[in-house]
Amino acid sequence: MADHPPEALGPLLREARARLMAAAVDDPALDARLIVEHYSRTTRTQAIASPDLKIDESAIAAIDDALRRRAGGEPVHRILGYREFYGLRLSLSPETLEPRPDTETLVEAILPFVKATVAREGACRILDLGTGTGAIALALLSVVPGATATGVDISAGALATAARNAGQLGLGGRFTTVQSDWFEKVSGRYHVIAANPPYIPSRDIGNLQDEVRDFDPRLALDGGADGLAPYRVIAAEAARFLEAEGRIAVEIGHTQHDEVDDIFRAAGYAAGEMFGDLGGNDRVLVFQRSTP
Repeated sequence: MADHPPEALGPLLREARARLMAAAVDDPALDARLIVEHYSRTTRTQAIASPDLKIDESAIAAIDDALRRRAGGEPVHRILGYREFYGLRLSLSPETLEPRPDTETLVEAILPFVKATVAREGACRILDLGTGTGAIALALLSVVPGATATGVDISAGALATAARNAGQLGLGGRFTTVQSDWFEKVSGRYHVIAANPPYIPSRDIGNLQDEVRDFDPRLALDGGADGLAPYRVIAAEAARFLEAEGRIAVEIGHTQHDEVDDIFRAAGYAAGEMFGDLGGNDRVLVFQRSTP
């Protein structure tokens, strides 16, 4: 395809779709459209209204390379370098987990509390543990102007990506980063502690979809022998950093509700409020300190 003269948008899209279909990609039509639109700087509307629009050779070469990578198993958003999350465009890097729609459940679960806290106190301080791209914190900041957030990650590369995302979204003034292994370097108290921690048992990493196992950072997936190690750390240490009426919101694996609830209750929290994702799976638990 790279050797062809400039091609028209319509045939280019058809050829891209056919290549990805032949490679047995999950959603060849969507991925072909994302790739062609991104590198040709065109829109869905143009594809429908102007299928004869000529695309220049450099864009065709870039599309060709991207299609080859996608056919080889690389996730489409890793190739494009960004992912939409909660209506925000977030840059990705090799050190960041690709944010998934399921995690929007956590944003929705804690958002009313963030709004209520700002309304009552004029501020809401959010601690996003294992922030990655900054997805959870930045989604909350984008909706609640009075909130501020600190993104914590053990990876300097992830924090650089999160800070870049905050800047690109105009949220840099309300978002700070701390390189820390969980709470190790954290200080202060927060109204909300949020986390989408690694929760895959170590032995199950090899069974994950190739796109997850081979391209998401292992640090962001591996939850230790039983997948629960990060929840034990958070439950044991969070109280020192949580305001009295604060909330802890954690994403969980869909079979982990009872175990995670037990861990937090043993550490002095009331039974968690559970929120399901769009697929109907248990996805998020929200905790507060139990009252004596």
